[in-house]
Formats: sequence, structure tokens, C-alpha cells
Amino acid sequence: MFWVLLLLLAWAATAISCTRLCLAAVHAATLDADAPRGHDLTLYEAAFLSGGPARVADLTLVSMARQHRLLLAHTGWATVVDPRGRDDMERSVIGAIGPEGQSRIAPVRATTAGADSVRRLADHLVAAGLAVPDGARTTVAEAVRQVRAAAAAVLALAATALLLPGQSPGSEVPVAVWFTLPLILTVSCLAIARIEVHPYTRWASPAGQRLLGTLARHSDASGDDRTYLTSVAVRGIRAIGEPEVRAALTHRDHGTGHGAWRQGAGWTPGG
Repeated sequence: MFWVLLLLLAWAATAISCTRLCLAAVHAATLDADAPRGHDLTLYEAAFLSGGPARVADLTLVSMARQHRLLLAHTGWATVVDPRGRDDMERSVIGAIGPEGQSRIAPVRATTAGADSVRRLADHLVAAGLAVPDGARTTVAEAVRQVRAAAAAVLALAATALLLPGQSPGSEVPVAVWFTLPLILTVSCLAIARIEVHPYTRWASPAGQRLLGTLARHSDASGDDRTYLTSVAVRGIRAIGEPEVRAALTHRDHGTGHGAWRQGAGWTPGG
């Protein structure tokens, strides 16, 4: 009857993994349900939800360049024309450039992405349920991986039970049937998770993704300056129409900016 111990192990792995997946899915659904439905995204919010801190820095640089308050050279240098920032993001850019009024764009982007103004923006979006908290997306993913591992463990335990000599259940029910039940449960949980659990991007929650979609549809109706900046916020550098500005922003160190923000774990520019 050693197979009974293997069956108990299979059920334990199944119960623990499926319970964890259900709790993670419920938590994710709760965050989505609590998110505001009629929130109007600002350009900075749209940029963060689309591309994170680095996208916010890019949007600020492009916006200031279009207003001729900042010069972006195709060689990758930024020069301050108007030292008076109109909001916290612009003041972060000017502060990152430094007192000499000129700096390479790559370190400006990295410093701006790690500024307190971007941290406050991130905290606001997370509190509103529009941005993904640190670990929320990975929690569901890890739970799914654990259920997959449990399914594999059930198969391995079942094979072990079948290969052991003299392991008869003492009834007409074959040993394999008993292991089929936990296997069906794990596979069912994986199938339901694939259908019901919302996909998360790196930055935007499902509610944030819906607002981004609405913003994109509304911005297509006009061709003003805000529409242009909205396109940059959502699509990034590839949406920039000026070749020199695009060339200026592509002169950056690889890997800067995107690792600058980790919710709840501080800032690690250039990580």
C-alpha cells in the first residue's frame, strides 16, 4: 500500500499549488475591480503605463524640445534654452542636465527616470490600480508555474506507483485512476487561468491597458500637438517625427532607464 503515500503527496502538491493560483487570481481581479473607470490619463501617466520611467523621460525631453526650451542634438547632447521648468518632470530634466546647461542625453534619461517626480507618479498609478505593483504580475506567473510543476509531479508519482511491485489498491479501481483525479484538477486550473486571468504588461494593469486603448482612439481624431505627444507617450521613440530628435534619443547607453524603478524596493538607475 506504499502507493497511498505517493497519492497523498500528489494531492498535497495539487492542493497547495492550485490554492496559491486561485488566491493570486482573486487578488489580481480585486485590483482590477477597484481601479477607476472614468479616469482621464495625463500624458505622463500614459507614458509610464506604456513604457515605464524611461518613457516618461523621453516624453519630457520631446515635449521641451518641441516648445524650443531644450535643444536635442543628433550627436546625443541636450542643451537647456529655458531653465524654468513648468512642472516637476521638466525640473527633473533640467536638474539632471546640471548647472552648465548641457549634458549627454543618456545620463539625463537615466537620472530623470529615477527622480522623485517619477516615483510619485508611479505610486499614484499603483494606488489607483492602473499600474502593476511590484510582484503582482510575477505572483500569478509563479503560481501558474507551480501548478505546472505539480502536474508533472503527479505524473511522476503515478509512474512510480505503477512501477512498484505488488502495489495493488485492494479493489477493482486501478492505481492510475486515483492519480488521474489530482492530475485533472491541476490541468483544469491551468485551463481556467489561461482564460480568466488578465494578462499584465510590464507596467500597466488591465484597467490601465483599457484606459490606454481609449486614449489612443481619442487621440486619432485630431492632429494637434497633444496628439503628437500622446503618440510618443504610447509608442515611444519610433513615433517621433523629427529625424534629428529621434537620432538624439537613440544616442543612449543600452539598458539605462528601464531598470530605474522597482516599486517598494527603491530606485536603481541603470539596473
